[in-house]
Amino acid sequence: MREIVYTGFMSLDGVVDSPGGAVEGHRSGGWVFQDIEFVPEAWTIKGEELEETTALMFGGRSYEAFAAVWPGSADHVAYKDLPKYVVSSSLSEDALVDGWGPQTVLRSTEEVAALKEGEGGAIFVHGSAELARRLSEAGLIDRYHLLVFPVLLGAGKSLFSREDNDKRTLTLRSSEAYKNGILKLIYDVN
Repeated sequence: MREIVYTGFMSLDGVVDSPGGAVEGHRSGGWVFQDIEFVPEAWTIKGEELEETTALMFGGRSYEAFAAVWPGSADHVAYKDLPKYVVSSSLSEDALVDGWGPQTVLRSTEEVAALKEGEGGAIFVHGSAELARRLSEAGLIDRYHLLVFPVLLGAGKSLFSREDNDKRTLTLRSSEAYKNGILKLIYDVN
């Protein structure tokens, strides 16, 4: 069975959208790169994740945002040939970007569950807050890799559902605090 790992940047109040820009339309877009001192060691998590990543997964809107930048980005060249799964009920196969490795559109949470049951390594979900909530509610997220930023945004998409779902416990796998206030938190879902 494959693991599904959510990785993302999160504000202290749980917002995960618009870390690099104002694409979601709220006033705090771009918050990851604003007002917080750059500390290189806080970003080592991305290299660690890459060693473990065998495929990427996105929701439809996140796919469109990443596909507009990552295929030609020197910073993301290691992701180029990895398989990508896009979970969307509306994105057409024609909308997939050429030259960005094998790409498959999955139409439902059930198709994600079937993929997870197959052989292979870890699938990392980047961005995609709505997808992450649906996968969590279906019990399909195995691990969270979070960089938590010392900022309260007050607006934006939350990683975690506010619905009346069953309680889930997490086990801290590793953590680290950086001098700029960012926390690295890696949790296994029990």
